[in-house]
Amino acid sequence: MATLLHVDSSVFPGAASASRTVTDAFRKAWEEQHPQGIVIYRDLAVNPVPHITADAHTAGFAPADAHTPEQAAAFAERLTFIEELERADAILIGAPMYNFTIPSTLKAWLDQVILIGRTAMSEDSKIKGTPVTVVASRGGSYAPGTPREGYEYVQNYLEAILRDTLALDVHVIVPELTMAPHNPAMADLIPMYEASRAKAVDEAVTKAKEFAERFAA
Repeated sequence: MATLLHVDSSVFPGAASASRTVTDAFRKAWEEQHPQGIVIYRDLAVNPVPHITADAHTAGFAPADAHTPEQAAAFAERLTFIEELERADAILIGAPMYNFTIPSTLKAWLDQVILIGRTAMSEDSKIKGTPVTVVASRGGSYAPGTPREGYEYVQNYLEAILRDTLALDVHVIVPELTMAPHNPAMADLIPMYEASRAKAVDEAVTKAKEFAERFAA
């Protein structure tokens, strides 16, 4: 049975969140196509992981028998997140843009799972090549050629971390202009927002089915 690791980080619940709407469509399509599969779900807004500490960090570079009690406790918690990542056959991450970058809760999770010599920069990494779908929602548009292109620190950052550092197979879905229905100054962009949202949902469903079929084969 294939395992999907689903990580959400939006502070908004359910349909109030663009990223959750799209990740939910992905997950439902995955479960419909692959009902015998396993889903590990982490809602970082409801249950945030702790920020990495000096003990958790330094323990990653020392043998277990040399750990202090504080290092051992911190690293045991860190291993919980790392082992979930290593068990995943596919990964789904909801990453809304907050103040031009990812939520701090998602950054905390990444800091916990990035371990040099194990999940990162390792030829023996168990996660190398694992497909990951990122739903990078944003209130405006930061696409190439737009006025705010230079403020895009979500997709660029996550591709650098997930693809270049963790060696994952990264696919990014971008529902944008999500503030259009709520900001009168963006009212004329509502049709573009609706089209972007529909495209993102369709893309998520297609990608989920593709993964489910691959792992069911």
